[in-house]
Amino acid sequence: MSEIIVSEQMPVLALRGLVVFPKQLLHFDVGREKSLKALESAMLADQRVFLVTQKNIIDDDPTEKQLYPVGTVAKIKQILRMQDNLTRILVEGEYRAKIERVLQTEPCMTARVESVQERAPAQLTPKAEAMMREASMLFDEYLELMQKPARELQLRILASRDLGYIADTILQHSTIAYQDTARLLGNLNPVSRLEETLRLLRRELEVLRLESEMQEKTRGQIDRGQREYYLREQMKVIREELGEEGEDEDAAAYRSKIQALGLPQDTEKKLLKDVSRLEKQPFGSSEGAVLRNYLDTVLELPWNKTTKERVDIEAARKILDHDHFGLEKVKERILEILAVKQMAPELPGQIICLVGPPGVGKTSVAYSIARSLNRKLARISLGGVHDEADIRGHRKTYVGAMPGRIMTAIAQAGTKNPLLLLDEVDKMGSDYRGDPSSALLEVLDGEQNGTYRDHYIEVPFDLSGCMFITTANTTDTIPRPLLDRMEVIELGSYTDEEKLMIAKDHLLPKQMKKQGLKKTQLRISDDCIREIITCYTKESGVRNLERQLGAVCRKADRKLLEEDAPKRLTVTGGNLEEFLGVRRFLPDQLPPVDPVGLVTGLAWTAVGGETLEVEVNVLEGSGKLELTGNLGDVMKESAHAALTYIRSRAQVLDIPADFYKTKDIHVHFPEGAVPKDGPSAGVTVCTAMVSALTGTPVRRDVAMTGEISIRGRVLPIGGLREKTMAALRHGIKTVIIPEGNRRDLEEIDQTVRKSLNFITAEHVDKVLESALLIDRTHASGPKAEVTIPAEKPGRKPEIRQ
Repeated sequence: MSEIIVSEQMPVLALRGLVVFPKQLLHFDVGREKSLKALESAMLADQRVFLVTQKNIIDDDPTEKQLYPVGTVAKIKQILRMQDNLTRILVEGEYRAKIERVLQTEPCMTARVESVQERAPAQLTPKAEAMMREASMLFDEYLELMQKPARELQLRILASRDLGYIADTILQHSTIAYQDTARLLGNLNPVSRLEETLRLLRRELEVLRLESEMQEKTRGQIDRGQREYYLREQMKVIREELGEEGEDEDAAAYRSKIQALGLPQDTEKKLLKDVSRLEKQPFGSSEGAVLRNYLDTVLELPWNKTTKERVDIEAARKILDHDHFGLEKVKERILEILAVKQMAPELPGQIICLVGPPGVGKTSVAYSIARSLNRKLARISLGGVHDEADIRGHRKTYVGAMPGRIMTAIAQAGTKNPLLLLDEVDKMGSDYRGDPSSALLEVLDGEQNGTYRDHYIEVPFDLSGCMFITTANTTDTIPRPLLDRMEVIELGSYTDEEKLMIAKDHLLPKQMKKQGLKKTQLRISDDCIREIITCYTKESGVRNLERQLGAVCRKADRKLLEEDAPKRLTVTGGNLEEFLGVRRFLPDQLPPVDPVGLVTGLAWTAVGGETLEVEVNVLEGSGKLELTGNLGDVMKESAHAALTYIRSRAQVLDIPADFYKTKDIHVHFPEGAVPKDGPSAGVTVCTAMVSALTGTPVRRDVAMTGEISIRGRVLPIGGLREKTMAALRHGIKTVIIPEGNRRDLEEIDQTVRKSLNFITAEHVDKVLESALLIDRTHASGPKAEVTIPAEKPGRKPEIRQ
């Protein structure tokens, strides 16, 4: 079959030192004026251009005779305009061609070109197969020596059965001289062209091997010491040229600073060793930057700086009284600690843990202690910390390493003996990155923290002069070994009277100043503040109270700026809703009559005490016990323990002996969306069950708390102070508590002690006698009551049999 000869007119682009082969993609830069005109002419036509190599690369405007006879017709795939009047183009070769005649030379060379056809072999001979295999192996070796991976090219050569294509591909992607590749472009015999290509490729491989051997020999002949010396001299010259010749001065400055600190011998030796390592680092190296940051961080620490401590009990008392209302027991404990420090200053300081609900002033107490001692304070928030490296720091080998929070706080305080406030110590977590609470064991141990080692600092630092204060909402989540190192001081909930005084003396003046109000512009009465405390907040602290006072002040600002506004506003309980809207919490009210099967219990929460009602209904059934109200396992077990006790005392309590077979008992705790758990509702559940089973009313002004056993014993509980405050707010008159909590009555607020009548009980029988409205003539057993006389609040409780 005869080949078709193509003759076309197209622009000619002369190539310098470059040859383009058919079926090959290649990009190159174009800068000559005629070449750019040829590209423009091609783009206006069918994007084809005749690419032909010029014989002498020096010629700027070659003629037809100065071009090789055979070139390639290529299609322009992409044009990219670049800087300096250069244009980068991507072309794909289509077929070989030669110039038939030149039509014009200006503004660019245009010619009629005629395709040139190859002489394809009739069939592949064994010789051709051998040449293809050799071509593949030699080209693989060539790419390896050139360190130029081209997996796609290798696969294309392996997959091709066209000798001419294999030769063209190798010639296009090798460094063989352009004179040879241009000559081979004109070789139309594929077998002969591949033979010549392999010969040139072998020669190129030999040259590459010699180059590699010469480089290896040259490297081996250079002595290491001479090479370092040569490079150092070069670096000195480069630094001088760049104006960075102060590296040696930096090392000398580091040495002088380290020696001036008077550090322990081991520490000073280690730091000077790091300075020597810094000197050996080349300019701009990452290791040099790490060492420089490390030395800067270590030298910023207050190794010898201390603040003069002021241990004055009277001054501390005045500061604490000025900053905080109430908290008498807390203040007394703090003053005792300061007194010990004044009497025995050589003893290591105690680690104080302030525990209490949110908003009761734990953090502000720590600030007051720092002010009274004249110590710098650094606060470290530990809430949500999961990584041990946050406490101990990261090894400086890691990218972005930094000291831990303890050493960072010391550096920020700028003194060796600050007061470190570790806030929210109960909210630390632990995961695969370590346990931060374990890292705090060394920090909070007075016997160990004299040689505390941070992972980043790597040298011991003395923390024994620091005073540590931690804060927490509960001790339940603090690990026991950590809690054992701390002196726990509990801050209880504020009473309504304490909140009133805090609001008048602290919160209201602060909010009025913050909102731009003067005392002559706004007056808030005491009954208004009491209404806010009772009907707009429900908390153990005063944070929400401060927010509500701020809302009143903002509303007052707007009213004072209205037209015909009064010069002074007075807010009372009567007009409070105009400022804060409808009351959110209505005052607790007792039932109108003494109910059956409804008993008021007392519960402790993270925000203070709460009253907890227990409802019991008895239905005809098969003896099922239903417990509802989002209860935890401990509370469910308390209900079962109460039922077991009632069954054991059914005859005495005048309850049918088979009630557990014929009656279904449903125990419900209202507010089902709130999770509830704990053992202290045991006596409450038992009393409600007995009331419902016997139909006996329960005194509506009685509340109770205590854990019950299956033998009817009433066991001690916790949180009595907060629970009794909740009882007072609810309008309760009598509170039944376990006999084991008698000693806790000394801790109860004076206002609560004067307002409530306390009954202590060792057995549930006494609880039932006190709470149920039964005929007293049939009651057996004594009743123990603890009464706090109103006229003598300081007296110890009286026990009446």
